[in-house]
Amino acid sequence: MHRVPFQDLPLQIRQLRSELDSALDGVLRHGQFILGPEVVAFEQAWAAFCGAKHTVGVGSGTDALQLILRALGIGAGDEVITVANSFIATAEAVSYTGATPVLVDCSLENYLIDPAAVAAAITPRTRAIMPVHLYGQPADMAALATLAQKHGLALIEDAAQAHGATLADGRPCGTLGRAAAFSFYPGKNLGAFGDGGAVTTDDEALVRQLRLLRNWGSIVKYHHEVQGYNSRLDTMQAAILGVKLRHLATWNERRRVAAGWYREALADCAGLALPAEAPWTGRHVYHLFVVRLLERDRDTVAKGLADAGVQTVVHYPVPIHLQKAYAGLGHGAGAFPNAERAARTVLSLPMFPEMTPDHVGLVADALRAALAA
Repeated sequence: MHRVPFQDLPLQIRQLRSELDSALDGVLRHGQFILGPEVVAFEQAWAAFCGAKHTVGVGSGTDALQLILRALGIGAGDEVITVANSFIATAEAVSYTGATPVLVDCSLENYLIDPAAVAAAITPRTRAIMPVHLYGQPADMAALATLAQKHGLALIEDAAQAHGATLADGRPCGTLGRAAAFSFYPGKNLGAFGDGGAVTTDDEALVRQLRLLRNWGSIVKYHHEVQGYNSRLDTMQAAILGVKLRHLATWNERRRVAAGWYREALADCAGLALPAEAPWTGRHVYHLFVVRLLERDRDTVAKGLADAGVQTVVHYPVPIHLQKAYAGLGHGAGAFPNAERAARTVLSLPMFPEMTPDHVGLVADALRAALAA
């Protein structure tokens, strides 16, 4: 057993057990397991939380991205610009439509997509820019919105890690582009008990198209307007998310407090780059607390932490362009140096809302010892 786990979902479930039992019992009683009332209620609540007009619940965060692209008519022959240092699902959502993901580099300071690199990658085939709000911090949406407007491109947020994050002007992720995709994978700031996702948007026409696409191309049962998909947010998952959403703002604030404890405990730790909050960021919700090793081998340090009972994870060890699945894009080593350096040196420390100062102290002590070794 880890002295400090990377996250502690069983603890969170124990704290919410009575609320969760009641919500799930309600679903079992009415038996509407597909697009039941809890889905509608959660869609309304999530839209309100994000400050968006509409939410469409879907099967996963990956589906949310893919269905946005398909609803916008993006497909074969089109290009979508995104960042090389995301989880592979960001690129795969583009590939599923038949379009080509065009990868660009990130900033090494904050790991977010570099707007200058985006500008250089725009071609006549570009249809959309899809930034990733990585680790819980929004991308530079003002710069990206300027590019999108100038070139007539859709701006699509991959907000899978940014539940509740905001820009400095107060605008929340989920309202910063044409549409945004959220994931409710169990480890997210708002996580289900399995896969789930959602799209937020203010675009009425896009909402109708998304509702068609997620449900076999059908609004009226057995009448199919388009060729759609089976990608509906499960009623049970919606019930769970509805319970947990009531606690999300508090959990996000606790994550921010834990990040502050980390900054204090590691402020004088040589050879370590702490997460940088970008000047355009209002609220970083610290889905992950990611440090970068400047002088020591990352994997050796991670082993030292593991030996001390501290669980860590690497997000992500291989950038998308160096994955075998995307060898066909033709990018070799050195194509995106910041993404590659990050992949070699970043380390995600334990981060969850129930963390205590003792947890952070144990992690900091173990990290110092591992660095010294």
